[in-house]
Amino acid sequence: MEQTGFDAFVVEETEGGFSGGIKNRPFDDLPPHDLLVRVRYSSLNYKDALSASGNRGVTREYPHTPGIDAVGTVAGKGGGAFREGDEVIVTGYDLGMNTAGGFGQYIRVPPEWAVGLPDGMTMKEAMAFGTAGLTAGMSVHRLVASVGPEDGKIAVSGATGGVGSLAVAVLSKLGYAVSAISGKERERDFLLGLGAAEVLPRKDFQEDAGRPLLKGVFAGAIDTVGGNILVNLLKSVRPMGVVACCGNAASPKLDLTVYPFILRGVSLVGIDSQNCPVPLRKEVWRKLAGEWKPDGLPELCSEISLAELPDSIERMLQGKLKGRTIVNLDA
Repeated sequence: MEQTGFDAFVVEETEGGFSGGIKNRPFDDLPPHDLLVRVRYSSLNYKDALSASGNRGVTREYPHTPGIDAVGTVAGKGGGAFREGDEVIVTGYDLGMNTAGGFGQYIRVPPEWAVGLPDGMTMKEAMAFGTAGLTAGMSVHRLVASVGPEDGKIAVSGATGGVGSLAVAVLSKLGYAVSAISGKERERDFLLGLGAAEVLPRKDFQEDAGRPLLKGVFAGAIDTVGGNILVNLLKSVRPMGVVACCGNAASPKLDLTVYPFILRGVSLVGIDSQNCPVPLRKEVWRKLAGEWKPDGLPELCSEISLAELPDSIERMLQGKLKGRTIVNLDA
């Protein structure tokens, strides 16, 4: 019998707010794009938690299936350069925001949103990385072009989060001395296990120092949170250092003078993994599948089913998750 529907985690608006649960959706509910993918794994990101909570800045209309990451096999006749049975990764663009996302067993997207699963990477590993890994990888890509391990230590803020933990692990794999910045003292051993050379308290970077420059102690940094932490990192980077900025959970505002840029030649590099050009996507995914793949990647992850999403979403919103959460669509 031909399959007429599939399971998906669907968020709906109710009188008391928003709630999500598993529903069987007909294929006709999917958008009219060319590439149909049978999703095997997805992953939970902060943007998914916001979408599942009814954040209109992420998702405009409900009912909706979140999931900005997906990996699986092409179903049907394929589309673009892909054929039935090809293994593909889909991250970013509008997936899971206003297009039904990876928390469903099937997605239908434009072919240009997908890249082939690189050699040396399993589907599960692809979602251990997901958008967080692509973001961390792009940050590392920009950083290592200008700063080498011999130049000094690299700071990573939000180090227990998805992007931060993967950045710590990848940089450590490449031989950098990483200073992991975190407000979670209980996760010190977790960060040292990822390869961090030291763990610095977040509070040391949260206050406004009131000075245009601080002592230069870092050769570069990857900032995942923004706000005063980004400001103080820029003030603390040594001459010709690079800071990659990829988040704004603390604040989108940047309040500082131009002195780090014109007196020390510091570069502030913005990272946009959502609309990253395909050639760069392929290059970063290839490196993550090879020389950048952390040895302890499985230890960074926990695996859940669709039914376990509500609890994990709530814990993410409360800041109680660490590392990466993989969603098994067949569990």
